[in-house]
Amino acid sequence: MKYQVSENVKTKLAATTAEPKVVKALQIMEDEQDLIIEKQIELTLIPAPTHHEEKKAQRLLEMFKEEGLEDCHIDDYGNVVGIRKGTGGGKTVLVEGHIDTVFPLSTKLEVVREDGFIKCPGIVDDTRGCASVISTIRALNAAKIKTKGDIHFVGTVQEEGTGALKGMQYYVQHHPELDASISVDGDGFSEIVFEATGIQTYEVVFHGIGGHASGDFAKVANPIHAAARAITKISDFEVPSFPRTTYAVTNLLAGSYEAVHAIVPEALIRFNFRSDDQDELEKLRERIFKAIDEACKEETERWGRDTITYTVKHICDVNAGHQDSHASIVEGAMAIAEYLGCEKPRLDQGGSTNCSRAIEAGLPAVCLGGGSGYSSFCHTLFEQFRPEGAYKGCQAVLLLTLLCAGSDNVDSIIE
Repeated sequence: MKYQVSENVKTKLAATTAEPKVVKALQIMEDEQDLIIEKQIELTLIPAPTHHEEKKAQRLLEMFKEEGLEDCHIDDYGNVVGIRKGTGGGKTVLVEGHIDTVFPLSTKLEVVREDGFIKCPGIVDDTRGCASVISTIRALNAAKIKTKGDIHFVGTVQEEGTGALKGMQYYVQHHPELDASISVDGDGFSEIVFEATGIQTYEVVFHGIGGHASGDFAKVANPIHAAARAITKISDFEVPSFPRTTYAVTNLLAGSYEAVHAIVPEALIRFNFRSDDQDELEKLRERIFKAIDEACKEETERWGRDTITYTVKHICDVNAGHQDSHASIVEGAMAIAEYLGCEKPRLDQGGSTNCSRAIEAGLPAVCLGGGSGYSSFCHTLFEQFRPEGAYKGCQAVLLLTLLCAGSDNVDSIIE
């Protein structure tokens, strides 16, 4: 069945896009595409792995100041903040892109233009999101558009990996005045994330006595064997495809080349599991730790005089969360995608984006940035961005911001 947008949202989008100032702003975004891409490249060439975003944050802060935002600062968690004040009577809206990337500080960052693409690690995820934020600010200012609600423009930290969306979590927890949230993660507009996938990540270390590989054979239990037993049990789990639920052991570390003839005293595994449903997430956690208990017991009973034990480190936790697929902000994003030329925009019911933390905080929220074919190979050294028509992703951010904050002659769609 075709997704239906309410008459209220249709009417307000039509009124917004008919405003001469908005028409001007959309044209400015198209005209300034090359300039925005240059800013995107400048930010891309500043290394910013999770937990090391300081230099990129400083440059983004300068950009916010250059564009005339108020109260520009870096908050106590490291997020870059700039406020564009409204005239009053609207909704306060957060518009954010995350600063961090997945690449180590030592990664060579070199921009290559070929085959219609701009190639460089981090060129899209999520430097393009930050560039879209800048483009939105510039278009609002150049077209002299006044919004009714305040807009918080933010570059968030610690979105990726072990950052676990904590920069966003900090911001929404410390700003109860927010009424809605728009995350920009990538360069498109036709895939809209509106729900949160729950995530848990753990590190488990298996402990034993250790000893000589030959001399202590059959006398001591082997922590690597215990880890392997646990991994085997976990790998046989069947999980539901709906709600989508996944798991993976992502690290196995033990021993050394120098001690290649030794039974190790410790073996470490890290694992990550996810579900679009919080109950399924908790069920899976219980199953995983039951498997680890069984593996330690079996290895102990198989070999020996020592007992395999384990210790646990909880690395990160994000709650699964739901939102009505016809919440006004979701309908607004869908209607905008169609307005910009996407015949079949898609709703993503789950996702690991900063939108998850906004939903967790009870805010109407979406994440824009996927599905338009402008990028590929994200999270790899071959990441690439296609400039052709990419300004439409920026236009989607502008239009949804206006619908949520309320503009000169149109009230917010947020109730």
